[in-house]
Amino acid sequence: MADRRVLVLLGTRKGAFILEADAPGRGASGSWHLRGPLCEGWPINHFCHDAATGALYAGGGSPWFGAAVWRSDDLGETWTHSSAGLTYGDAGPKMRSVWHVTPAHGGLYAGVEPAGLFRSEDGGVTWTHVEGLTRHPTRESWEPGAGGLICHTILAHPRDPARLWVGISSVGCFATEDGGATWEARNRGVRADFLPDPHAETGHCVHKMVLAPGRPERLYQQNHCGTYRSDDAGRSWDCLDAGLPSTFGFAMVAHPADADTVFTVPLNGDDQGRFMPDARMAVWRTNDAGATWRDLREGLPQEDAFLGVLREGIATDTLDPFGIYVGSSTGQVFASPDEGRHWRRIADLLPPVLSVETALVDA
Repeated sequence: MADRRVLVLLGTRKGAFILEADAPGRGASGSWHLRGPLCEGWPINHFCHDAATGALYAGGGSPWFGAAVWRSDDLGETWTHSSAGLTYGDAGPKMRSVWHVTPAHGGLYAGVEPAGLFRSEDGGVTWTHVEGLTRHPTRESWEPGAGGLICHTILAHPRDPARLWVGISSVGCFATEDGGATWEARNRGVRADFLPDPHAETGHCVHKMVLAPGRPERLYQQNHCGTYRSDDAGRSWDCLDAGLPSTFGFAMVAHPADADTVFTVPLNGDDQGRFMPDARMAVWRTNDAGATWRDLREGLPQEDAFLGVLREGIATDTLDPFGIYVGSSTGQVFASPDEGRHWRRIADLLPPVLSVETALVDA
């Protein structure tokens, strides 16, 4: 482990940043080194690592230059970016930003605003519109939520390249099993308390979805109106709210190896400030697929914690024991080297953190 480095990849409103430490150094007394801002200070909604190629990808949008995906092949020392093909054409809506980037099965997917999905076969140099999603029969009824009409979550089946899930706010979960040619809305069992029909086919404000490791038919979802689990690839969902302090939150991450364990960060409510319940910060964990929940607090601020965590704001590494990292909307980053038992602040005074991902690389 001593010859490995942990990188914590942060997308923020004012560029990308990298926190790095030797793998043993992520513990209670270790030090972290910060690099950034990267990507010329663009707002970066999602910043990730492709373990297959070693490339870093950052998706975002400039108020002046529009949407693009940035790429680095030297762990952030130098960057290129491209928006070639990231367009709905002259007759379509203007592309505002890239919100999520996912390497999968030799390709690269980008979720964008206004909501749509694009694929690249050349590492982000050029992009092709996955038109089947945009042409879904319900498309005319899609309406933006408070954060916009955004395709913000992309989940690729680990073995079958034809199968994908996406999350769109404030529309819902969609799945394809034919490589994106056709899509099915999969929201049965999810509530939309703000709609006249809370169980409509679409109109559900999914905030984040994750796949259970080793069990790709199981998904977990943090929604505007509750926390859910599906054991049938999203065709139906069961509510997991019992034991949580709120039905509202954004962030969620799965255990690296255990399909029954997932972590989420509840906030106090959509109309009450959207900060930590009782202004006491906690990450909540279930290790029995949502039957029960436990709050993890040791080392996290327990008074005057008027902070939030956004949908991409939590990640794990792949060490043993694994680490967990949380970035806040007020620019703090908290880390636990022992699966959430103990926490400490490893960065402060950053721009609002929009995404957190990790990479394990050679020292």
